[in-house]
Amino acid sequence: MGLVGLGGGLAAVKRRVLARVAMAVVVVGAWGLVGGCGEGGGDGPSVGLLLPGGGDSRFGQFDRPLIEGKLKELCPHCPAALVAATPDPAVQRQQLESMITRGVDVLIIAAVDPELLRPSVEAAHRAGIPVVAYDRLAQGPVSGYVTFDGAEVGRLQAQGLLKAMAAEGRSEQIVMMNGATTDPNAEWFKEGSLAVLKGKVKIGESYDTVNWRPENAFVNMRGAVAALGANGIDGVLAANDALAGAVISALNATEVRPLPPVTGQDADLVAVRRIVRGEQYMTVYKPFKPAADAAVQMAVALGRGQSVGSIATRTVDSATTDDIPSVLLPSVPVTVDNIKDTVVKDGMYTIDQVCPPRLRSACDEAGITG
Repeated sequence: MGLVGLGGGLAAVKRRVLARVAMAVVVVGAWGLVGGCGEGGGDGPSVGLLLPGGGDSRFGQFDRPLIEGKLKELCPHCPAALVAATPDPAVQRQQLESMITRGVDVLIIAAVDPELLRPSVEAAHRAGIPVVAYDRLAQGPVSGYVTFDGAEVGRLQAQGLLKAMAAEGRSEQIVMMNGATTDPNAEWFKEGSLAVLKGKVKIGESYDTVNWRPENAFVNMRGAVAALGANGIDGVLAANDALAGAVISALNATEVRPLPPVTGQDADLVAVRRIVRGEQYMTVYKPFKPAADAAVQMAVALGRGQSVGSIATRTVDSATTDDIPSVLLPSVPVTVDNIKDTVVKDGMYTIDQVCPPRLRSACDEAGITG
């Protein structure tokens, strides 16, 4: 049996205080830390936020501002969150250890590599700092978990791919461009997809994309075309939009015509535009606000030494910890037919963002601008 999911409480608060008294002072390295940990005042719990990407990534564009906004709303007297973002697992581990040293009260972590981060999560636990795993289930003594149902994401991708293939009279062979083996979500997506695809198509090639890097997916897709032939690929199940973009680039580079249907995930703006252009068939839209809200609710409760039982909707087991209080949220498939009723209606993008001048006629034809 693993460790029992932790819910905070007075004992944890006392452990935290004692651990900090004993903690040595360490100079914080320049690891992309932004924001204040008590630096801006405030009498609420201080929150450390670690993300696997910033800037143009979905985590930088959506998750971070939503989390920061919800924290300000829910706990106006809390200090500004201490934020760190990196796609490098070793750097993220350093960032986490720096936050422990800085003395945050609670952590929200979207782990780059959950296994590699485990010793640092354990160190946070020893310091009495609860951890909320966000989007990806970190290993170690995690106190709460918020994500989207990964099996459902995979099912939606597979169902969309089969529908698109049937509409085009394609039904034989596909390529699977999966995520990184270090990310437990990638296996979750894959299992959901395979549950739908089994017995319905032949999987000609299947790749696990190292570090989710598009350049690796590009190389793998070119290899798939070489192995299966330009006419031997009836569809591509790409695990997210970044991989989908690399897949489409590789198909274009190898002059595969017509392009087979390609799936995605995250509803990146560039992917939504590819859907308008007819290059990508679908993406999976995960409404980030409910996830951000739940993560902040858990973090503030834990930071105050309270239980998250009333926030969690179920429990989940990790490789190391049993009965983690969890929130699993639903996702929405997006095709050219429902862009206006999903990502535009929810305020994720405006019509002008989805439909720049070069895509205006295609948007008009799809009914997006009407």
